[in-house]
Amino acid sequence: MSRSLRRGGIAALAALAIASLSSCAAGNTPATLQIKPDNASATLGTDVRLNNIVVVTGDESSGEHTGPANVTVNISNSGPEVLELQSITVAGGAPATFADDKGAPLTSISVPPGGAVLLGGPGNPTARVASTTVSVGGYVATSFTFKNHDKLDTEAQVSPNKDLYKGFGPTAPAAAPSKAATPAAGTATPTVPAATGTAAGTTPAPGVPAAH
Repeated sequence: MSRSLRRGGIAALAALAIASLSSCAAGNTPATLQIKPDNASATLGTDVRLNNIVVVTGDESSGEHTGPANVTVNISNSGPEVLELQSITVAGGAPATFADDKGAPLTSISVPPGGAVLLGGPGNPTARVASTTVSVGGYVATSFTFKNHDKLDTEAQVSPNKDLYKGFGPTAPAAAPSKAATPAAGTATPTVPAATGTAAGTTPAPGVPAAH
């Protein structure tokens, strides 16, 4: 084989390799796969998988956070029975409370067989921790307990309520609107009567005869 043919073959192989790597990179980006990168995940048995386990704090970008936080996680259930999540604890014991997408309290989160449930974010049920101390940008111990007493101890990434997780963080309850003072029931509102006639014992105005 001539040198020119060998050089042409090597160049063609190099071009194919570069094209292959480029297509792999394009097909495995977070945007293409619709996943969030570098997030914790865990499995329980062969049927339960928890993806993108994240504790979302306030708007701070780094440092220690002490206060409310939300837990977001995608729970998939490939088993034949309903999966019931009963509790989540963060940082060694801070419990989360569940609520539906309208904010009504829930005692547990049900995941249908062959289905998945996302906790956190607009239009989804939430898991809110009233107060915990975590390091933003780090990881924190997080536990999930299910109805059959299966417990999964894992770690969650700690992220601020920004960028990919904007809208996933805790929100302060809306302040109750102030009410204007109203008279108590049964209490008459005083009225000022219009002046009529001339009061007794008073002197009529000049030019006006006194009544007899």
